[in-house]
Amino acid sequence: MTDALPISEGKGLAKSAGALAGIKVIDLTRVLGGPYCTMILSDHGAEVIKLEPPLGDEVRDWGPPFHEGDASYFIGVNRNKKSVGLDLSKPEGVQVLLRLLEEADVLIENFKPGSMEKWGLGYQEVLSKRFPRLIHCRVSGFGATGPLGGAPGYDAIVQAIVGLMSINGTATSGPTRLGVPMVDIGTGLYSAIAILMAVIERQSSNQGQYLDMTLHDCGMALLHPHAANHFLNGKRPVATGNPHPNLAPYATFTTKTCDIFMGVGNDATFRKLCNFLGIPELGTDPRFAKNGDRVVNRVALTEILDARLAVEDGFELCPRLLAAGLPAGPVTHVDEAMAAEHTAHREMVTELGWFRGLGTPIKMSRTPGGTRREPPRYGQDTEAVLKTHGFSEKEIEKLRDLGIVLDARRK
Repeated sequence: MTDALPISEGKGLAKSAGALAGIKVIDLTRVLGGPYCTMILSDHGAEVIKLEPPLGDEVRDWGPPFHEGDASYFIGVNRNKKSVGLDLSKPEGVQVLLRLLEEADVLIENFKPGSMEKWGLGYQEVLSKRFPRLIHCRVSGFGATGPLGGAPGYDAIVQAIVGLMSINGTATSGPTRLGVPMVDIGTGLYSAIAILMAVIERQSSNQGQYLDMTLHDCGMALLHPHAANHFLNGKRPVATGNPHPNLAPYATFTTKTCDIFMGVGNDATFRKLCNFLGIPELGTDPRFAKNGDRVVNRVALTEILDARLAVEDGFELCPRLLAAGLPAGPVTHVDEAMAAEHTAHREMVTELGWFRGLGTPIKMSRTPGGTRREPPRYGQDTEAVLKTHGFSEKEIEKLRDLGIVLDARRK
């Protein structure tokens, strides 16, 4: 059974071997932060071998919707990867991993800190000595040490702890979780950057290194400009809803047909907007002439703009604003954004067979990336990957019999 809509093949596909062709990644991560990182790498040519525990990556069950038993949450971030079922809790499973690491450039995992060490796979004690060129990226909630060291961390928990929820929402809504798992996604992005830095540095040192990535740190790094404001004025940042804390007007406005968002980044643009809207006197009003004054007098300015924009057709107005060089856009729904002409032009929806997903935002002229294969079924590549790494059919059969390697999820 599938909840997938029928689609055609061949949109947003990779048109080259990719900038990371030749890089091999052993991926032990689950859920979102780590898989998002390795999806980025795989989009651009890295060979990503996803080693899944006997029960599989738990987000295979985070649905509906489902496609043949796999949830959209898994499907959305696991394209281009090879899936191998492996039980690392047994010594034989550890030995399989060590053999796979012989040809690997990167190992990425998001186990609870201390797990790899418990299995005899600690970076300092074992991996760095056995594989000196290996880059080991660990993704965890809070790291291994410190007051929160070793604590479990999900995206929303970290949003709460680092202050992101406190500055999202409005004064009446109270602290609000961001609508997308931005901490997980940000951690995936930062981890991909860290891995690429280590790969580049290895070219001169011929040495790998250990990358300590946490949701906590990456969530903290997303707090601009609220942290910068606090560091300078000592005040506690508060939720402002859609308006920007440092700019005005920079918010949603209601027209007679839809809500729109307008963003004004400087005083000249504000005067240009006022002239465009037929209210040039607003641009020279001393309450609004400078951005700092507009922020202080935001309520009065918003009332004037609300009244002016209420008579406009937002869908018609936004293209005219853009044509005049004034940043604006209608507030659309996700399905509308996916169907938009510019989305198709930028190949930001990718399709291959039954699979439909978001395209890569990284556009490269000589080594363009993209979709190469559909997200894998659990263990679909177990035998092929093991054979490629020198395991004989007899060895593979024995490992299957022992439950060390798997081709299907354990119930």
